[in-house]
Amino acid sequence: MVKFNAAAVALLSIGTSAAWQLQTPAKLAARTGPATTPFTRRRTNVAPMSMVISDPTKPVTMGGGGGYTATNTASRRVTPEDPGDRPTYKVVYVVLESQYQSSMTAAVKRINAGSKNMSVECVGYLLEELRNEDAYEQFKADMAEANVFIGSLIFVQELAEKVTDVVAPLRDDLDACLVFPSMPEVMRLNKVGSFTMKNLGQSKSVVADFMKSKKKEDGSSFEEGMLKLLRTLPKVLKFLPSDKAADARSFMMSFQYWLGGSPENIESMLTMLGQDYVEKVKVTMAGKEKVEAVEPVLLPDKAIWHPVAPSIVFDSPGQYSEWYDKEHCPEAGIDPKTAPTIGLILQKSHINTKDDTHYVSLISELESRGSRVVCIYSGGLDFSGPVDEYFYNAAGK
Repeated sequence: MVKFNAAAVALLSIGTSAAWQLQTPAKLAARTGPATTPFTRRRTNVAPMSMVISDPTKPVTMGGGGGYTATNTASRRVTPEDPGDRPTYKVVYVVLESQYQSSMTAAVKRINAGSKNMSVECVGYLLEELRNEDAYEQFKADMAEANVFIGSLIFVQELAEKVTDVVAPLRDDLDACLVFPSMPEVMRLNKVGSFTMKNLGQSKSVVADFMKSKKKEDGSSFEEGMLKLLRTLPKVLKFLPSDKAADARSFMMSFQYWLGGSPENIESMLTMLGQDYVEKVKVTMAGKEKVEAVEPVLLPDKAIWHPVAPSIVFDSPGQYSEWYDKEHCPEAGIDPKTAPTIGLILQKSHINTKDDTHYVSLISELESRGSRVVCIYSGGLDFSGPVDEYFYNAAGK
């Protein structure tokens, strides 16, 4: 197990990302010189971790760019630069966590740059922004033009009511409406083809009840609970007519793509929705071959992570040390035998969505000063399990 010479640093990253990015990037850029070259060189060779930020036609290194919580909706509005004769459909989304902005933006830019069948316009809102009257009026205007609505983690009652007041009257005219775990009245807005939450027998909130029961049974984190819920849904499909079963599978796939959170996952979700459910895209694609859906890429609920590792995550401290001490440390100029070890506790959603610039900067700074770094993450806010598993040995040391 890991022997620590320094206290673990906890980054409970709800609200942390913007503060770090706003206050420190320039300072870090000037102070991390010795570590920048190997760090950058290794990162550019890690293809599975690449994403689109500035140039949608070229993969770039991890890091969502961040700054989401400090920007307005205009900076989160993406429109296709050259749609040509492709149909453009509009996505409006409302999320609790700012991390999804970077994935949504990158995914839309990928589609606009590479798809021959469609282009996408999107605009996003943080849930709390809807308290602002100007933002709320703009949300109404955007929804009036939307083809697809996506909502996630809308659990504040007064804001749930605001979302429902706008979306519900438009629901029948939308090509698809996807709402992931939220208040029951918002969940009832779900519509993917013939699939609605009624297909799951939801009179109140199947999702909320399931999550509460799983938490009591085994202490599941939020995301792990969601994955367990998804695994129970196939049992429902056999009782549905074939058309409804196909639409239910599309909902399940969308749910998994969303939980995966990466630009690649979100791109697959938006492509699937466009070609299967957005009417103007379906019309122009008549007779054309559809893009084959790829399986969602989901990270485990807890693991050890490093931004330049060839494996996205490590299941055990032994696996991590084998790579880190023998491959990464020599390249980064770290002596694993004498270096202090610093443990970092991270939040999974920033890693899922690749909104990790603040993490990468901190790791780079610590390693430039000669420290070994062990980063663990969890999908929930209870980090006791990962800490015990990855930071302590069987004797509790």
